[in-house]
Amino acid sequence: MPELSFSVEKAEAVKFSAAPQIAFTLRIENAARDELVQTVALRCQIMIEPVRRSYNARAQEKLLELFGEPERWAQTVRSMLWTHVHAIVPPFKGETSIELSVACTFDFNVAATKYFAALDDGDVPLDFLFSGTIFYRNGEGALQVAQIPWEKEARFRLPVGVWREMMEAYYPNSAWVCVRRDVFDRLRRYKARQGLATWEQTIEALLARAEERAEQDEQNFCDENSEDENGGAVH
Repeated sequence: MPELSFSVEKAEAVKFSAAPQIAFTLRIENAARDELVQTVALRCQIMIEPVRRSYNARAQEKLLELFGEPERWAQTVRSMLWTHVHAIVPPFKGETSIELSVACTFDFNVAATKYFAALDDGDVPLDFLFSGTIFYRNGEGALQVAQIPWEKEARFRLPVGVWREMMEAYYPNSAWVCVRRDVFDRLRRYKARQGLATWEQTIEALLARAEERAEQDEQNFCDENSEDENGGAVH
């Protein structure tokens, strides 16, 4: 019966594809070197392990939405699911390598995207958890079926630069934000009323108004405190 082990050797951004992808090179070895493995219907769950790396102040600020204040990270930082991948492994003896292609999204409603985008350098600690079905032939040539044990896994540190290179290739100097349809309709009406040419100009105009209002509120608050300290306004 086959006894398979797995290791991830490298990762590369796929630059010419219909959607952003990262290709992981997966090495599979069978302890029974002379045994023919007919095929493997492989399933893989990829987890992000945030606790296995450190974060500078800039990353901590960007990760506030995911994990909260850094003082609480001991309770809030946990493993998170990135994705599931399926692959069919062709016949082999001893060992083989296959490519696991992982589709990536730039949707900032997805926790994994928020995490990747928050990192400027270093690695993303990943844990590949394997399951699936092995088809092989016994000594008499009869086809046999076995399950991959749930404890089979492989760790890999994905360079942040690979993810950034991939996203820059597909979305140069851009980011995607998904909003509800009613919110989009309000933005569209505002854009038309103000005669703005692009969505960037629309958002910049709204941000400028919000910042101006925040500054005015802050100034009003300071003025009110100053009046209280001086016993009221002078007329």
